[in-house]
Amino acid sequence: MKWSRVAAVGVAAFVAIAFILTVIWTMQRRLIYFPLTDEADPGEYGAEVEAVSFSTDDGLDLAAWWFAAPAPPSAATVLVFSGNAGHRGYRVPLAEALRERGLDVLLVDYRGYGGNPGVPSERGLVADSRAARAYLARRAGVDLSRLVYFGESLGSAVAISLASEHPPATLILRSPFTSMSDIGAHHYPFLPVRLLLRDRFASIDRISQVRCPVLVIAGDRDRIVPLAYSRRLYDAAQGPKALTVIRGADHNDNELLAGGQMIEAMIEFLNRQLKTRT
Repeated sequence: MKWSRVAAVGVAAFVAIAFILTVIWTMQRRLIYFPLTDEADPGEYGAEVEAVSFSTDDGLDLAAWWFAAPAPPSAATVLVFSGNAGHRGYRVPLAEALRERGLDVLLVDYRGYGGNPGVPSERGLVADSRAARAYLARRAGVDLSRLVYFGESLGSAVAISLASEHPPATLILRSPFTSMSDIGAHHYPFLPVRLLLRDRFASIDRISQVRCPVLVIAGDRDRIVPLAYSRRLYDAAQGPKALTVIRGADHNDNELLAGGQMIEAMIEFLNRQLKTRT
């Protein structure tokens, strides 16, 4: 009887663990992506933008906002890939700061974000990035030799993936990480994250394929993407590169949204790198 009770407890524990892992497997994308699904309204953020759209290869029409430099021609065009939360409205301060410095900016939203159709996934976000670049390639006045990718957090992985296929003039990564597996294991050490994860965003495997200049910006108090992971990615980058660490900045602090130190680091790096291409 004693051993039968032990066996019964063991079976119950196994069933419970299997159930938990199944829930995590099926629900994990809700733990990665936090989109605001309402349609983004530029007026709500006091922004004067040109609303544009483009189509993905799998048939989705995605909305985006174009911020034109005040005095064309612009110094460069910045294609912004956001993090995993909110929608493009939250990145208006960044776009406005860059526009004031003479840059054109395209703020895009992924599938499932900001009123866009579809459901987010790694494959889907990469497809969205290709469609955004293809739109810029068709847009009058955009010089692809002066196209910059800016990737924030999750968007850094999207930007790196695109850069490995279609190199930009410069790649700027804010709070980048080595892989989603590494970050998941860091935050959930009690779960078999590396076994269960569907969307891995393995930037550490792709960054060596990127040959353009790379600027990494990170906060030394980042509790979501600890600085060590951004440094590891920076160390793996090839070619010209620079690292700017914002002291005292956590992941979602204003200093890492459109703070003066971050913007100045971007402009200085772009001026230096783009001059070498003229």
